[in-house]
Amino acid sequence: MATPLILASASSARRSLLDNAGLDYIAEAAQVDERQVEQEVPEAERTPSSIAIHLAIAKAKAVSMRNPLSIVIGCDQTMSLGFELFHKAPDLSSAKQTLQALRGKTHHLNSAVCLVRNNEVLWNHLSVATMRMRLFSDAFLDAYLERNGSRLLGSVGCYQLEGEGIQLFEAIEGDYFTILGLPLLPLLEELRKLGVNHA
Repeated sequence: MATPLILASASSARRSLLDNAGLDYIAEAAQVDERQVEQEVPEAERTPSSIAIHLAIAKAKAVSMRNPLSIVIGCDQTMSLGFELFHKAPDLSSAKQTLQALRGKTHHLNSAVCLVRNNEVLWNHLSVATMRMRLFSDAFLDAYLERNGSRLLGSVGCYQLEGEGIQLFEAIEGDYFTILGLPLLPLLEELRKLGVNHA
C-alpha cells in the first residue's frame, strides 16, 4: 500500500501546484502559532531563511503528530528586505506602508519545504527568489490599493504576481514555484527518491 502523503497547508495556491503535478495527497492545515515558532528560534540563528525552515518543519510536525504513518509536506515562506522580516499586513494602511518600504528596492522571498514522517525530519530545502520593485508613483500606489483592496492582505508582500501585482516589478530572479511558496522541483525529486512520487 502506498504511503499516504499529506500537505500541511490550507493554501489554495500550494494545493493547485500539487494537483497540477499529479500527486495523490490530502491537505490538512497545521495549527501553529507562527510568531511563537519564530521566538523559539535561537537568536543567533534568527534569519529570514532559518525562520522559514523552522516554520515549515513546525507545521509538518504538527500534522505528523496526528498522522504518524504519513509523509507530511511542510512549507512556509518569509519575505525579507535585508535582515528585516515582514509579516502579512493587517489592513490596507499597513499594506501601503509595506509597499512604500519595498518600492525601488530589492527584497527576497525565502521559500522552505520539508518532509516529515513520524515526527522525524526526512529532508528540507530552501529556495530564494530575488524581487526588484520599480519606483512607482504615489498615485499609482493609491490606485493599486483601491483596485485590489483586501485581497492584498493574503500576501506578505501585498502583491499577487499572477494578477496586477506584476506591475510593481522591474526584475525577478527565481522560479515561479518559489515565488508561490512551494519549491516544487526539488520536492518532486525527493518524493521520487522516497518512492512516493512515481512520475
